[in-house]
Amino acid sequence: MLDSRRGFCDAQRDMATCPKCMGALTEHHRCPPIIFRRASHTLSTAAIGSGLGAMACHVIEERPAGALLMAAAALGAVVAVAVRQAAGIRL
Repeated sequence: MLDSRRGFCDAQRDMATCPKCMGALTEHHRCPPIIFRRASHTLSTAAIGSGLGAMACHVIEERPAGALLMAAAALGAVVAVAVRQAAGIRL
């Protein structure tokens, strides 16, 4: 191929990319299923949030009750997922 600005161009480098999967847009392009990736990112965000909630509970209370610890972990998970959604991080 000949590009008027740069001379010859590389077809792989100048190929358009898919906005969803960042793959090359060819004639027969299909985005790979991203359900597993979304689920893993959401679960890891919730796990990190629940861990931070449990640690915050231990910082505030020396020996927290089990119910308080579970409630703090659940609240941390919900807040972490809500912050992730509010930040607009898309996968």
